[in-house]
Amino acid sequence: MNTTTQTQNNTNHNRHSVAYLYYVCDFTSPFNTQESWDNSGLNLGSFSQEFSDIYIALEATLELAQSVKNNSLIITHHPLFFKPIKNFNVATYPCNIAQELIAKNCALIAMHTNFDKSHLNEYFTQKILGFSDFNQHDLYCSGSIQKTRFSDLAQSIKAKLHLETLRITQASEYIEHIFVICGSGFSEISNIASLNLPNSLLISGDLKYHDAMIAKSLGLSLIDIPHYESEKYFTKILDSLLKSSQYQAIITDYKNPIAHI
Repeated sequence: MNTTTQTQNNTNHNRHSVAYLYYVCDFTSPFNTQESWDNSGLNLGSFSQEFSDIYIALEATLELAQSVKNNSLIITHHPLFFKPIKNFNVATYPCNIAQELIAKNCALIAMHTNFDKSHLNEYFTQKILGFSDFNQHDLYCSGSIQKTRFSDLAQSIKAKLHLETLRITQASEYIEHIFVICGSGFSEISNIASLNLPNSLLISGDLKYHDAMIAKSLGLSLIDIPHYESEKYFTKILDSLLKSSQYQAIITDYKNPIAHI
């Protein structure tokens, strides 16, 4: 029996059970659409638990774990555990966070790449960048625009995101096709380049030197959006979705852990 089916069978229509809210999240943004390397879903706790409060956060931090009430359910964008751990050392991340939450009988659900595909990419692309006709296709949101100078497009995006600087890799003078992946998506460079669309641009985050070299050799331009800047809308979007299901959540304040001087 798969996890979703098991969860449905265990809900018993108790709206304050982890199982029931997991089902609501799964209906909104199916967990089976996440990438194979991802760990979205129930990261901590059990489906049989009941919760009193819901917290929404981009990231599970120690400060969050220390501040939440007992018997709470936390829904984050990034999983608390990305990879299997070999030992549970409570002096180190993320076990120190998990220890705090377990002591408070809290559960944690992560909605990562499944949420990127169902909501976040389109929201960021359409509402923030202003490409209203673009649509989601698997991991990226994409569309075509009128032939535009790369430099003009880069300046426009920089202004919309209120950034002082913007890292770019220019492979063509003009842009006609744009692909957007929130968070860290430059691993898709080769896949997008293989579509053979001229004057293409990939907008994503966490650009590495060799990614830029590969993209330029393939004729694909890049704009590097800070990881946090494309994902910080997660809490706002999810809060709206939960309200439509008659849930009230507490949105936690989280700042970009990377600063510039």
